[in-house]
Amino acid sequence: MNIQWYPGHMTKTRRMIAEQMKHMDAVCEILDARIPLSSRNPDVEELTAGKPRLIVLNRIDLADPAATKKWRAWFEGKGYAVLEANAKEGKGPERFAAAVRTLLADKIAAYEAKGQAGRMLRVMILGIPNVGKSTFINKVAKRKTAKAEDRPGVTRAKQWVPIDPSLELLDTPGILWPKFEDQSVGLNLAYTGAVKDDIMDIETLACHLTAYLGEQYPEALKSAYKLPGLPARQEDNDVAWGYELLQAAGRRRGFLISGGEVDTERMARILLDEFRGGKLGRFTLELPRCEETGAGNDVGV
Repeated sequence: MNIQWYPGHMTKTRRMIAEQMKHMDAVCEILDARIPLSSRNPDVEELTAGKPRLIVLNRIDLADPAATKKWRAWFEGKGYAVLEANAKEGKGPERFAAAVRTLLADKIAAYEAKGQAGRMLRVMILGIPNVGKSTFINKVAKRKTAKAEDRPGVTRAKQWVPIDPSLELLDTPGILWPKFEDQSVGLNLAYTGAVKDDIMDIETLACHLTAYLGEQYPEALKSAYKLPGLPARQEDNDVAWGYELLQAAGRRRGFLISGGEVDTERMARILLDEFRGGKLGRFTLELPRCEETGAGNDVGV
């Protein structure tokens, strides 16, 4: 499955980020806790130019708690500050300002030594589309400052958001990157809604997801769709097995069309909606790996 999505505004955003970075004291990168590596733009390392970094693992309410604990340790081991959040419910954003000041404690002390106590701290907020960035910022600011919708590509321009007398944020549009070298990265982004559904075949996507859930979270899949058991996997083919699982789920839901066939397209859309809304359970699609780079969903929890 060839998933690519790089609208023109993302090129402009990348240029703007590079231009503004020299004015920043720190960078806050908001990630989807279900896919922390897949939801990291690989260009960020180059763009942030060694700035102190705060990682926000958002949507922890949808992620496997045991996996979130592993991811927190992994990022902290790389020298990042980490904040876990469920921005939709307002859990985590209330600790943001304190986390930034802890991250920048040395810089703040240096300012105070120069007689610049209370000097404005500027933090750039980065994140790919649809990781909950606007919702997080609105909760931090305690008011609606950023447009928030549950679809990618809503924020299209930078905007400054004052938080308190000595802290302000620079909100930036979400940017993806031109090409996904690892297909599993593209799939993970598609599962969570970071790329638009209309650029790929929805049934194929759902087949990949059901195969992953059947492999890594079989009990959750059986419980969600009241399946007495899962069809035996006949071959090492995710799409083929996923299609069988999709049919089984659709049959249990009564999604039948003429001739008694299962309406797999309808079931595919329902499955993705229920996965994204947390109705199937709390899942993490990738775990930290030993190597420094790369992401994928071939390692379960």
